[in-house]
Amino acid sequence: MTRKGVARVLLTVVLLALVWQAVDGAAVMARMRTLDPFWLALALLLLLLQTVLSAIRWRVTAARLGQLMPMDHALREYFLSQTVNLTLPGGVIGDAARAVRAREGAGLEKAGQAVLFERLSGQVALVVVTLISGGLSILVPGGVSPPLPLITAFGVLAGLVVATGVGLGVLAARRPALARWFVAMRWSLLHRDVALWQAMLSLGTVATNVLSFAAASASVGLFLPAAAVFAVVPLVLFAMLVPFAVGGWGFREGAAVAILPLVGARSEEAFAASAAFGIVFLVSSVVGLALSWMIGQRGGQERAAGERSGHPRR
Repeated sequence: MTRKGVARVLLTVVLLALVWQAVDGAAVMARMRTLDPFWLALALLLLLLQTVLSAIRWRVTAARLGQLMPMDHALREYFLSQTVNLTLPGGVIGDAARAVRAREGAGLEKAGQAVLFERLSGQVALVVVTLISGGLSILVPGGVSPPLPLITAFGVLAGLVVATGVGLGVLAARRPALARWFVAMRWSLLHRDVALWQAMLSLGTVATNVLSFAAASASVGLFLPAAAVFAVVPLVLFAMLVPFAVGGWGFREGAAVAILPLVGARSEEAFAASAAFGIVFLVSSVVGLALSWMIGQRGGQERAAGERSGHPRR
């Protein structure tokens, strides 16, 4: 492991230790010892479904760029990259490797575009859902009344979205190479032939991801207010995008302890909910990788049998 990798592992451990010290560690362990298997199983199924939808989205995006791949291959590669992202420092190594492995027949640039655009569309959908849900929770009478820190977080998130969009637009106008990538992104994500399909897939991944966290929270006895789930949980999940830890650990728990009490959770409940989600996420990736590998093996055998019989399987 490189020095940066070691530093990220140490940072993860330090962050977890600091958050652990900030909450009642004994209460967290008590929660973790009484996990509800029903809610854990539901969280696992939702995360498996999320990854399947993500693999379909990657396949659709790649096809728009001229890169065709069998569904069993897309599933196996996606579960593999996700497992790598959750177990190695950095959080993007699996995606980079996925692009490199998929370059055959399309080239590294198109393979990289397909991976980047697919991941980007999911993050944009998460931001949109967060802002809409947060806005409704503030404006709709009788809904959840977010405290000032949560309202501030929504405002900062909206500002970052606008600033990022403006900045990328300015860069694209000055750099032809970046402009070419923008054209490819519009064609693969926003063209009228595919925009609705992409939007449905991305909203599906957001819903399954957020609801899986809510199910993991319920497994430790924390039942989040239904009106706040899609407004608050994404703010916790965004912490997993910070590329300085392993699998989002430490940052996610810190965000959970800081944010979930704003909607009535106790700090030890928030920590336990985040930890349960992290464990189930890793288990779902490993289970999905094993299942997709078996599906791929069976599909390969059927295709080979079809070719030998003179009727290739399409």
